[in-house]
Amino acid sequence: MSDMAHQLQALRPQLLKYAQLQLRNAAWAEDAVSETLLAALEKPQSFAGQSQLKTWLIGVLKHKLVDQIRRNSKEMSTTAEDGQDLDEDLFHPDGHWRETPQDWGDPEHCLRQLDFMRVLEACVEHLPGQQGRLFMMREWLELDSDEICKALGISSTNLWVMLHRARLRLRECLQLNWFDAQGSQA
Repeated sequence: MSDMAHQLQALRPQLLKYAQLQLRNAAWAEDAVSETLLAALEKPQSFAGQSQLKTWLIGVLKHKLVDQIRRNSKEMSTTAEDGQDLDEDLFHPDGHWRETPQDWGDPEHCLRQLDFMRVLEACVEHLPGQQGRLFMMREWLELDSDEICKALGISSTNLWVMLHRARLRLRECLQLNWFDAQGSQA
C-alpha cells in the first residue's frame, strides 16, 4: 500500500465523523467519505502539499457533502419543529487554505480550543434534527440561504426562525458546558 493510501486510511475515521455530523445519516456520510478518498487516490497530483493532507481532504469532503445533500434533499425531513454568517470562506474550491493559518504558539491554548470544538460538536449533535441540519448547512457547509430553502423546500422565513432557534440552543449549551465550566475551573 502506498504512503498516500496509508495516510488516507488513517484520516478516514476523522473524515467520517465530520461527515456524520454534517449529514446525520451514516450511509450518506460513508458515501461522501468514500467519494472523497477515491478522488484523492485517483488524482493524488491534485494535492499540491501547500496545506496539510487533512485540510485538503476536508475541503474536498465539503464539496462531496454538498453533492450528497443535493442528491438526497427529498429524503430529508422538513418539519418546522426543527443570525450570523461566516465572514470569510476559509478554503479555495480545491480545498487549500485561502490564507495559511498563523502559528498558534501556545499548546495549552490550542488544547483549550480543541476542547471547545469538542463541546461545540456535542452541542450541535444535541440540536433537534432539522435545526442541526440547517445550522450545519448554513454555518459549516456555507451554503447560501436560497440554496438551503430550495433543497429543503422551506421558506426563507422558516429557515431564519429555525436558525435563530438553533443558535439560541447552542448559546445555552455552550454557556452551560463551556463558559460556566471554564469559570468554575479558574
